[in-house]
Amino acid sequence: MEGTIRIAGTVGESIVDGPGFRYTLFVQGCPHGCPGCHNPQTHDFDGGQDIALDTLLKDMCKNPFVKGVTFSGGEPFCKAEPLYRLAVELKSRGKHLMAYSGYTFEELMQLSDPYVKKLLGELDLLVDGRFLMEEKNIDLRFRGSANQRVLDVPKSLEAGAPVWAEQYR
Repeated sequence: MEGTIRIAGTVGESIVDGPGFRYTLFVQGCPHGCPGCHNPQTHDFDGGQDIALDTLLKDMCKNPFVKGVTFSGGEPFCKAEPLYRLAVELKSRGKHLMAYSGYTFEELMQLSDPYVKKLLGELDLLVDGRFLMEEKNIDLRFRGSANQRVLDVPKSLEAGAPVWAEQYR
């Protein structure tokens, strides 16, 4: 697979960035700048490093115990095209896919980049919405503030509206 993506880093084995044993990719660059963000070092679009998509794919698939991949950041949907290309390859290998976004599902559906909807079409789960310090809650699964939602992406796309993944409500 040709191409590169600018990333802040990776975690090869995670149990906190989604269900099961996962690989987490932190993309570089975020337009939201949420006060209290867990990953402020990922905000600068000029930070991080470029990495070949082939290299990432190999790394994501090397551990047979890793069943899922999470796209985090930064803002993954600012890197929709390369993430879509990775997602297609990961799905063909049976990986569960999840993304975190400061955009809401409704905002994502309004973005003009065609790769945003293509990437959504490959995802199983989406944690959407900006982190709000005044709604911070460390007891929530896979999200940092109560305004954020864990969405079942296939059901949301089918309904044309956000649909909660009920097990994470």
